Amino acid sequence: MGATDKQEHDAIHWLDQYGDALYRFAMARVHDSFTAEDLVQETLLAAYRSYKNFSGKSTVKTWLTGILKNKIADFFRKLKPEYGDANLGDYASSTANLFDKKEKWKIKPGDWGGDPKNVFERKELMAVIRACLTDMPEKTAYVYTMRELEGATTNEICERIQTGENNCWVILYRARMLLRRCLEVNWFGR
Repeated sequence: MGATDKQEHDAIHWLDQYGDALYRFAMARVHDSFTAEDLVQETLLAAYRSYKNFSGKSTVKTWLTGILKNKIADFFRKLKPEYGDANLGDYASSTANLFDKKEKWKIKPGDWGGDPKNVFERKELMAVIRACLTDMPEKTAYVYTMRELEGATTNEICERIQTGENNCWVILYRARMLLRRCLEVNWFGR
């Protein structure tokens, strides 16, 4: 085993080379620094233990990120299931009756003004969206992040959090309503 081969199998080297990227990846999904650090540590330990199974068909960083994705999914699976409206907190009453029986808006959304593309590109808006996601129940924020920010399919989400398609759509609906309300209060209503 040459020096480069030894480095590629060295967890300390992985931490130096990829630790920051893995931490940012985890933080974007779990929104808690201690949890993110633990998940990165678990990822590096799992990678070290299973290096002999690494086929080399991808880069080490891609391989480590794949392991981290599984660790994050395991983390969310262990959380309590989110059933009912109890987890929606103060937002439940404001989002429960938005539509009538014909699925038309009872309370139409306010005019957010401007070109949505330009508004989305603002860093300030992204900071507010991240804060809104942090205030949501963890599983709800995770599912929303996977779908809307990562572009995961419904099947991929269901597989990662081990739930059915209907429950996935309910979680996404709740996340969108919570985000809508949070943005109206913290971005458009200021």
